[in-house]
Amino acid sequence: MRDERLHLTMLFIFFAVLGWSAIRPHDYLTWFLEVSPAIIGLAVLAATYWRFRLTNLLYFFILLHAIVLVVGGHYTYAEVPAFSWLRDYFGLDRNYYDRVGHFMQGFVPALIAREILIRKSVLKTGPWMHFLVVCVCLALSAFYEFIEWWVALAAGASSEAFLGTQGDPWDTQWDMFLAFVGANIALIIFSQYHDRKLRAFRSRLLP
Repeated sequence: MRDERLHLTMLFIFFAVLGWSAIRPHDYLTWFLEVSPAIIGLAVLAATYWRFRLTNLLYFFILLHAIVLVVGGHYTYAEVPAFSWLRDYFGLDRNYYDRVGHFMQGFVPALIAREILIRKSVLKTGPWMHFLVVCVCLALSAFYEFIEWWVALAAGASSEAFLGTQGDPWDTQWDMFLAFVGANIALIIFSQYHDRKLRAFRSRLLP
């Protein structure tokens, strides 16, 4: 019961931020495109909640990732105010909020993939687990770049805010590289802690 209350609190936080983001965003097309992955993710989590509930560690990071997406949807990734201030203060060449988004695109899916592979007994923990999880995250990152490409072809100039390249010809490569870095950091830093959370989670499931 305590877990359910925690999850409802997280759900309330997500909808509160989502509601804020929908109030006068930069433009509604970009907002819809940016927040769609978070809404789709929520639908998947809701559909599988009673059959394959995740650890609280994952739900926390998923919420964090969703907030990153929703904030980016409100302002666009190129115009998040805090990162514009950092750009101007340090004389940077761009607003780097989109780098945070793509880092999270590797960080959070890495832990999700790891948990599924372990709990479904697909692989034991070790180097092959690390390698396969990173490959999954790179595949997801590449597929998201495909989606951006298809949206750009369909929407034309109106997709510029969604793409958020900010004039960088290597933006796609940077996006995938940051997802690669995020996945590796998640696995290196959190694998042992994740294992402890999984053991505690399994013990609660035992009759």
